[in-house]
Amino acid sequence: MTPHSLRWVEGPVAAGGPSYGRLLDMDAEQARRAISDHMVVALEVARHCAGSVRPGGTLLLMGGTGARRVRAALGVAPAVTAAMPAFTASLALELAPVRVNLIAAGFVDTPLSARLLGNALDARREELRATLPIGRVVVPEDVAALAVHIMTNTALTGATYDIDGGQQFVG
Repeated sequence: MTPHSLRWVEGPVAAGGPSYGRLLDMDAEQARRAISDHMVVALEVARHCAGSVRPGGTLLLMGGTGARRVRAALGVAPAVTAAMPAFTASLALELAPVRVNLIAAGFVDTPLSARLLGNALDARREELRATLPIGRVVVPEDVAALAVHIMTNTALTGATYDIDGGQQFVG
């Protein structure tokens, strides 16, 4: 594949980091900001794409899988995680022939993960190596490879692609 063959491809959109905490402890502004960091930013980018991305190009959104299992103190993260696939599919219909897809990542070994986990990072890495079906931790290069595939395969639109090493199947 040459750089020329990729000229119609746009890059992924990732906005904000997770905003955790008890829902009842969040004030309205904190809740708005947590939702806005993901959904509203993606919507604003999609509005821009409507007039600037070439037909057949792609808008690739980034989301997560971590909040699919609802637990106390996850804040609005489970709601945003649940909404993103439908949001993506709706955008795919509205922006067509621009293609819209979502990468939903589980734990990926990044500086954000290190910041969130702090001293528990090494224990989490070891736990994942021991329990994930792939026997290793997902790294940014794994996500990048998926992104390139989604952006270059012109038959893909409106879909969510999980990349979590099988984490959702093992707990």
